[in-house]
Amino acid sequence: MKQFAAFVTKFAKPIVIIWCTLLVILAYLALQLPAKLQGDGFFYDGDHSYVTDELSETFNLPAKTIFVLFEDKTEEEINSALESLETIEEIQTITSPIGVEELNNNDFAYGLLEFDNTVVDYFPIIDELREKLGENNGISITGEPVISKDINLASQNDLIKAETIGLPIALIVLLLAFGTIVASLLPIFVGGATVVMTLGILTLLGDSVNLSIFVLNIVPMLGLALSIDFALLLINRYREERNTQSIEQSVQIAIQTAGRSIIFSALCVMIGLGAMVVIDVEIFMNIALGGTIVVLLAVLTGLTLLPATLILLGDRLNKGRILRIKPTASRWQKFAAFVMKRPITIIFVAVILLIIAMVPIKDIELTIPSTESLPTSYESRQTFDKLDEEFGIAENTPVFLFAENYDDWDTKEGREKIFDIQQQLLDDPLVDRVTSMFTVANIESAEMWEMANSNPQAPGVLDEVADNFIKEDKMYMVAYLNTTGATSEAQDFVRDWMDKDLGVDFALSGQAKFNQEIFDEIASKVLIAIAIIIVSTFFILMVAFRSILIPLKAIIMNILGLGATFGILVYIFQYGHFGLEATTLVLIVPVLIFCLVFGLSMDYEVFLISRIQEEYLKGATNTKATIDGLVSTSKIITSAALIMIVITGAFAFTDVMPVKQIGVGIAIAIAIDATIIRLMLVPSFMKLFGDWNWWLPFRKDTRPK
Repeated sequence: MKQFAAFVTKFAKPIVIIWCTLLVILAYLALQLPAKLQGDGFFYDGDHSYVTDELSETFNLPAKTIFVLFEDKTEEEINSALESLETIEEIQTITSPIGVEELNNNDFAYGLLEFDNTVVDYFPIIDELREKLGENNGISITGEPVISKDINLASQNDLIKAETIGLPIALIVLLLAFGTIVASLLPIFVGGATVVMTLGILTLLGDSVNLSIFVLNIVPMLGLALSIDFALLLINRYREERNTQSIEQSVQIAIQTAGRSIIFSALCVMIGLGAMVVIDVEIFMNIALGGTIVVLLAVLTGLTLLPATLILLGDRLNKGRILRIKPTASRWQKFAAFVMKRPITIIFVAVILLIIAMVPIKDIELTIPSTESLPTSYESRQTFDKLDEEFGIAENTPVFLFAENYDDWDTKEGREKIFDIQQQLLDDPLVDRVTSMFTVANIESAEMWEMANSNPQAPGVLDEVADNFIKEDKMYMVAYLNTTGATSEAQDFVRDWMDKDLGVDFALSGQAKFNQEIFDEIASKVLIAIAIIIVSTFFILMVAFRSILIPLKAIIMNILGLGATFGILVYIFQYGHFGLEATTLVLIVPVLIFCLVFGLSMDYEVFLISRIQEEYLKGATNTKATIDGLVSTSKIITSAALIMIVITGAFAFTDVMPVKQIGVGIAIAIAIDATIIRLMLVPSFMKLFGDWNWWLPFRKDTRPK
């Protein structure tokens, strides 16, 4: 680090020029990122995806459907609207509600626009649909592609809203920490540059990687908070050293000390992000990718751009003084002394508080976000709700059964197999009805099919029906469940059916199968991800602090803090407190918060313990080193935590539910970590264990005696 610090101070001007050039180029690319974001990231390459593609290619079934809702419209107006859409080449089939009883109800009617699996980008198509339908009151569109596009738009609006709320408050916190305008604006500049450059890099990757729309919120949330925290730490250490050292020496010492903490903190965060890759669901891959890039850039800008800028600014860093910062050491000294005198009492009270906060976890209910993610103010959400209210489109869940029979379906034995599968489905209490070649032909047994087929006038009709459900060795049928695809009953249904022996190779698809695959993939891999995070973090902290006890305590306290966070989230969102309507937690929220916050909270662990270790290695006793470390870092940890809380907590005022829950969750976790854990439990345990805190087998004590 010493040579690196000397390099940065020597080439400060070229470093700033290079970064500014990169910023301009990548800022231009960042503006194009929203157009490259598709879907909510809940994609898993399993049976659902495979069967959907097979049904589209082999049986010409739609891969995606867009609904056109008509309210108080005449037949002429409906025909005119649908005819105007015929010029859109990507539409495979247009189904009109005229003359179709089930597509009409009172003053409402709806048509269907069906697309095959060759369509990749629906966003331009939706723009064209809206343009052709115009601002015609009483005609609106909805469906998964439309809702996905509107969530993309809502995410962009949410990002602007969150930054509008979060950044001014973060600036106030920085002013309270530094007192001057220049010193306060510098972390925000570095953080903003880091986020913009990350978004630019993601734009370059967008052509080869499917990126979720939630990347647009989570990456800036993480990048801004972390970059500003890193900058706050380094600038604070620089200003401390500047009281006795030259500008160059102060910057070099800051890089060597605070820079070391930044690197270890970033490693912990990147481990949390990297561990998500084991969960083979697209959104985790996206956040791991975007998060790793933004953390890596936060470290690079924090250790090069920021110190190089400090060199160029010199003492102009203190220009624009608004506040005279009063020393707070005496107050923190009293607080530290209070904690160190009563370690057991404080540990008992803190742990009881955390356990009480965990209690609501027993009621946690996790679901995969769908239309509920989109605010009700958007037309596509309102249209979907009207369709469900008038036509019950979400009441019955279709499950597609796709089977291959290499002995041929178009034989007596093959038809008997089809009928047997159909009957097994109908015998299931969760199945309302089945659509198959037999039900469409209104034939009640395989024998009746054979008898009807022997009629010289019937074969042509039956063959035409069979052709809709059989293509060579492939066959499908649809079972309609009397529950929604989001329920545990629907997921248990597809799990049970995948274990059945039907005598042929088969697979299932549909919303229930999609949800089951996502749930099972996360459930089967989340413990592996958690194990990777815990084990890796333990060894990193063990190397950083040359201790066994410190990383063990950090991990246990982090788990306690995160458990309390999840309990509070259930209390707020599921129980419907603080003016919020009661809703379930989004499935990804606990996983994301654990992986992100486990690393983020280690920032404060590293900041605090590094300073305690620094004093301890100089020869101070464990108690004095703990007090000195707490006094010197408490203000900066509090300020850093406040900024993290403000930046992430600002997303509480956004509209997209998964983003709101993630933002609130991270803010709560950081608040718990920076107060109960870092200021109370950590120093209490440091006092309680004394010199055992620094025990490591086969390590010699090199401290001055």
